[in-house]
Amino acid sequence: MADSNHNALVLVVDDTPDMLALLHDSLVETGYTVLVANNGASALKICNETYPDAVLLDAVMPEMDGFEVCRNLKQELNTRHIPVIFMTGLTESEHVVAGFAAGGIDYVTKPLSPVEVIARLETHLKNSRLMSHTQGALDAFGQAAIALLPQSDKIIWQTPLARELMEKYFPDTKTANGEDSRKVLNTWVNQLAESGKKRLRPLIINHATGRLIFTAADIRNEEQWLILLREESEQAQIDALRAVFNLTKREAEVLHWVILGKTNKSIGEILGTSPRTVNKHMEHVFVKLGVETRTAAASLAVGKLHSLTGSG
Repeated sequence: MADSNHNALVLVVDDTPDMLALLHDSLVETGYTVLVANNGASALKICNETYPDAVLLDAVMPEMDGFEVCRNLKQELNTRHIPVIFMTGLTESEHVVAGFAAGGIDYVTKPLSPVEVIARLETHLKNSRLMSHTQGALDAFGQAAIALLPQSDKIIWQTPLARELMEKYFPDTKTANGEDSRKVLNTWVNQLAESGKKRLRPLIINHATGRLIFTAADIRNEEQWLILLREESEQAQIDALRAVFNLTKREAEVLHWVILGKTNKSIGEILGTSPRTVNKHMEHVFVKLGVETRTAAASLAVGKLHSLTGSG
């Protein structure tokens, strides 16, 4: 087994004791830590207490079947990231579709081959951890990104900044043109799928406060697509300048208007201060950016912002 999967915690859920024993022993011998559950309620309890790295889930169980268990996992923020692989003797297409619709990422058919099960686990754990590391890096650098399930357009995780932007631009689900924002986003995602995963033009959601731009960053993964979000607005640029160059709020505001070609006098009128005060702020900006002229400051700032957003 790949080193990255050593010590992974796997939950096996099946109402048949012999099946639990077979998978438990095979997985333990391979290096996994294994938990077992013989019903859906126990599986949900274990997932919410231990957060396993993956779940092998029997599709057909009494009382609560595997599909319902999976739907419950995917509805909860703390468990929706867990990869679920269905185990079933049902090969009819409607049951396979039901498994994916519930949020499963794969299925294996009974009678099971432990070798096949382990191979599937290794693949999905690798993908899951790669996505988890990507999310952690995006969170750390304050990037706005979401991950979607391409089959359902469902958002399965989002960075804190992306959550803020989604709440800001999608509060009433209407764009500036009166269109349903979520439908516009779903249509764009469907177009990505239909285009053979070729890059499409970014999606732009316009609102009175600015515009939110969606760009496909990684749509090669069959399970999760990574989409980057970028806000273009006066306040968004000011906030970005503050963060990138460690400026004060006022220094960032002054630099923003310098980028737009305003004179010190005009900037002073906009900000309600004197041209002399504006000049003082610009002197501090020069020091922090390591430049000596307004043109150089504007050029450096614009270039840095474009490199961060991938625009221009």
